[in-house]
Amino acid sequence: MPWTRKPRLHVPGGLYHVILRGNARQDVFFAPEDRRRFYELLAEGITRFGYRVHAFCLMSNHLHLALQAGDQSLSAGMQNLAFRYTRYLNARLRRIGHLFEGRYKAYLIDQDAYGLALVRYIHLNPVRARIVKQPAAYAYSGHRAYLGREDLAWLTTDWVLGQFGSRVGVARARYHQFVNDGKAEGHNAAFYGGQADSRIVGEEDFVKAILKRNARRRRAPTITELVTYVCRCYRLNEKELLAAGRARLPAEARALLAWLALKTLAAPLTTLAQRFGRDISTLSHARSRIEERSRKSSTFAKALDRHLYAISQA
Repeated sequence: MPWTRKPRLHVPGGLYHVILRGNARQDVFFAPEDRRRFYELLAEGITRFGYRVHAFCLMSNHLHLALQAGDQSLSAGMQNLAFRYTRYLNARLRRIGHLFEGRYKAYLIDQDAYGLALVRYIHLNPVRARIVKQPAAYAYSGHRAYLGREDLAWLTTDWVLGQFGSRVGVARARYHQFVNDGKAEGHNAAFYGGQADSRIVGEEDFVKAILKRNARRRRAPTITELVTYVCRCYRLNEKELLAAGRARLPAEARALLAWLALKTLAAPLTTLAQRFGRDISTLSHARSRIEERSRKSSTFAKALDRHLYAISQA
């Protein structure tokens, strides 16, 4: 039986350990200007997609982020970030091709139990890699900003520092000590998925609660429900939606239908093609155009997220 990849978990307000690795472990940052450009794109993503960055570390061939999801799923934001940075770097280096290795990794973290430890783990990455002896000596992580030695307006530090005291100076000193206390720790597999569910890091009760909540929200809609929804959005009837021809409005509606069917796990493209008498390659190209447009347009990406939300609430 073929292995089936589990769908991503979207929990608004949830804390995620996100990892992006270079294709074949090759470098993704070659000069300080590359990291500065990545900062800019990350900051733009906060505004466009509503997530927060609590910690980060940019190594030469991979990066770690501690992100708090907003109402929109992280997928749109991370896909946009990877696409735009790849486009920037390929243009600068005058090359083509993939930069990152497959899909980004994202692990939902029990923030109360493991949030602080995750921030420490991310900021100590250069120490574990023996690049520096002190985390503050590494220029491309959030640690220096937490100590007040660097100004990164897009980095959210309030939650972490708030765990160490109400006075900023005291909180920074305690945070500094907390991070230093972890310097002897090595690689921690716990931050790369739990045993109960590889997508979640947390205690048993937390995992059960997340899966129960997700099961309620993720009931896959039927194809009929999706057709009804898309027809309502485009003010078409089913006959108009499925009519032969290349009229713009029905074509756009069919593309959205194909995209929604895959995103909501309602049906594979083969099923849609058989039911509606369409060629599977046509539906696949239509769905790909939707995804390409969403990567280039934050407005369109937000519209897609609204469609997914509306379907989930139906």
